Amino acid sequence: MNPTTTGTQSSRLLSLDILRGITIAGMIMVNNPGSWSYAYAPLRHAHWHGLTPTDLVFPFFMFIMGVSTYLSLRRFNFEPSAAAIWKIFRRTLLIFLIGVALGWFGQLTRGLAAGESLGTATTHFDTLRILGVLQRLALAYGFAALAAVTMKNKQIPWLISILLLGYYLVLRLGNGFEMSEANIIAVVDRALWGSAHMYKDTTSEGVRIALDPEGLVSTLPSIAHVLIGFLFGKLITDHKENHTRVGKLLLWGTVLAFSGLLLQYGCPINKKIWSPTFVLTTTGFAAQLLGLLIWIIDIQKKERWSRFFHAFGVNPLIVYVFAGVVASLLSNIRFGWQGETISPKAFAYQVLLRPWAGDYFGSLLYALLFISFCWLFGYVLYKKNIYIKL
Repeated sequence: MNPTTTGTQSSRLLSLDILRGITIAGMIMVNNPGSWSYAYAPLRHAHWHGLTPTDLVFPFFMFIMGVSTYLSLRRFNFEPSAAAIWKIFRRTLLIFLIGVALGWFGQLTRGLAAGESLGTATTHFDTLRILGVLQRLALAYGFAALAAVTMKNKQIPWLISILLLGYYLVLRLGNGFEMSEANIIAVVDRALWGSAHMYKDTTSEGVRIALDPEGLVSTLPSIAHVLIGFLFGKLITDHKENHTRVGKLLLWGTVLAFSGLLLQYGCPINKKIWSPTFVLTTTGFAAQLLGLLIWIIDIQKKERWSRFFHAFGVNPLIVYVFAGVVASLLSNIRFGWQGETISPKAFAYQVLLRPWAGDYFGSLLYALLFISFCWLFGYVLYKKNIYIKL
């Protein structure tokens, strides 16, 4: 990652950065409650089928990644030059490895907290999770970007349709809508790297199963997800006047969202398997929100409220990684308190917040304080005009 201190940020469409910042702040908030047992319902993922506000933050970020991919690849004229391929490969590999490293760091801190030696805690490679949020972003970006420079833009809608329809057939034929280890997503991941390297979920009956919400098979629709964002990036670029942009975003966003909502009766909306209707609905909502933000920020010039999110939006990856590292440390560092050992997170929630704010509100306050701390890190970079990119 190379820090830059150029002034190019001023020429960006501000609403894009704000939407990116909102999603990063949302991802950090829902990942860091004071207690997982006391998170408000809107701040929880749907257990299986369904959609909550929390289920929107990750796909919104992937949508914006698609928009940014179009803007980024324009300078290569969407041709598979050596420079374009190298940039795509390098960025994909680095994001993937950072995701794996974050998982490894989490295991390291948990091992040390459990009393393991440093040598033992650093070598739990037999249980290291292979896939994850950043790994999905890397793979989805990499394949979508390669498609963008090897296919004509007018062919992209056909590829999206093939990916979503093909994935639906895979789900139908492979128990894909079933929350069990017989699900094709779990079967493929288990065959490739084994259950020990997979995320464990809990069924409604309380049974722990190896079913990864960022599984390899379910990466297929996430590629389509980024490509839909890519097409909206083209729409934004082709229409220079912001009022026209807003109209187009709201129109096509509504078409996608209603398509997903109507088709859910044959193909349930489900984040954990990234179902085709989940792709359609969330990209539609993301386009609508982007249109609304362009109208508020870039047309009406009402941007003061959005400054908090700007610091997240211009340095999304480094702030997300910072949040992951800090979260692991706060959860696993131990110190003595009243004859027992306690983590900084437990101390903040159980000792400082929960007694007067209550279970649920105290948990929310912890998440908001955590976001504020991460914002401070991002704000320092922002004020110094440091934009860390891959």
